[in-house]
Amino acid sequence: MKKFKIILFVFLPLFFSSDVFSEDQKYIFGWTQLDNNHLLFPRGGTSTGPDVEKDVNPNPYWLKLQNPILSKFEKDRLAILAMQGEYKVNFDFMETMGFTKGYVPDKPYQSWGTEFIIVLKEEKDFISLQHIMVMYFEDDLGGISEPIVVKHWRQDWEYQNDRINTFVGNNVWKEQIISQKERKGTWSQSVYQVDDSPRYQGFGKWKHFKNSSTWISKDTIRPLPRREATIRDDYDIIQGINIHSITPNGWVHEQNNNKVKLDNTVLAKEIGLARYQRIQNFNWDAGRLYWDKTKIFWKQVREVWSKKLKNSKTIRVIDEIDNTPLFSRLFSLADDFSNGKENAINGIDEIINEHTISNKN
Repeated sequence: MKKFKIILFVFLPLFFSSDVFSEDQKYIFGWTQLDNNHLLFPRGGTSTGPDVEKDVNPNPYWLKLQNPILSKFEKDRLAILAMQGEYKVNFDFMETMGFTKGYVPDKPYQSWGTEFIIVLKEEKDFISLQHIMVMYFEDDLGGISEPIVVKHWRQDWEYQNDRINTFVGNNVWKEQIISQKERKGTWSQSVYQVDDSPRYQGFGKWKHFKNSSTWISKDTIRPLPRREATIRDDYDIIQGINIHSITPNGWVHEQNNNKVKLDNTVLAKEIGLARYQRIQNFNWDAGRLYWDKTKIFWKQVREVWSKKLKNSKTIRVIDEIDNTPLFSRLFSLADDFSNGKENAINGIDEIINEHTISNKN
């Protein structure tokens, strides 16, 4: 039962949509020129959550960013720190064009989540942000479920980083050296899975206008997103541009993606939006309690991964061993730790070592 719950927790944001679509509703922005009812309704599920209260007050970090006497570097740091907070997140993705004979677009995708983002570490040239989901669901009778907590993804930002780990396909990441010329004035963004294994790294520059701050990445390669990894096998990597913009009421992550096969064939292009809307008076207690009980455990997990990535030229992550996913094993161990089995932390190295193959050359 524990294993089932963990798997459910990790994939919850991928299978639930914030709206129930009736037969007379249409998906407004889409392939309207095609006579294909399949494309009128996005996939992503039909479950709903309770209403949330939007925070109409401007993001305090957005307000600070309006200070004209700040240096660009100071604004860069404030923009990254502005992503912390409490949010309802809405995800929208749609394929916009195809490049293969007989191409048929996939259904658009919508989902939602409620999560808070905390600063794990803040240094002059480095900021680490942890996302933690706390989800409530509404049943057909209007009842609200118990909170479901997911330690979600993590993003690390580093100024003028001289090396990143680039995804090359087949669950392999390869060290990439960034020249001094390329990295000047840039911030790298390193994104990690729910189990703190690598996902993707990219780098780019922040641009600041009078009332707008946006980071635009260089071309970035990453694995299939979880929303497609379990249902698609016709492409191998996502290659695209990530854009993070700080807004008065939160922030937005835009994606402009190519879905690419390892032979360099592009299947389709996709656009995506993740809108982080600040909310207030939401009950985050279950998530904060979980983090209080497990933060020491996950700190050790991060340190093991950091050491392994730093000492490897290439690294391959093995998703499953004996039909048990890596994330499931680490989440189970974290549960043991939170329930008072402090020696569970000693099993982290063994699990990660079993799920990785690294090369120092």
